[in-house]
Amino acid sequence: MSRLQLAKIGFLAAAAISFLLSVYLWFSGNKEQGVYVGIWVPSILSLGALMLSGKSNG
Repeated sequence: MSRLQLAKIGFLAAAAISFLLSVYLWFSGNKEQGVYVGIWVPSILSLGALMLSGKSNG
């Protein structure tokens, strides 16, 4: 597995964990914290797109 694939998987895993934590917080009654953590998901994905945009597929 290449470093590029590992980086993609890492960013997607971080976003997925953030999403799941957000859902858990929301349904456990901590709605404000759930929304705050939920805002991290697009931020993580945007950072990943920015960091990986200059990388080639080779």
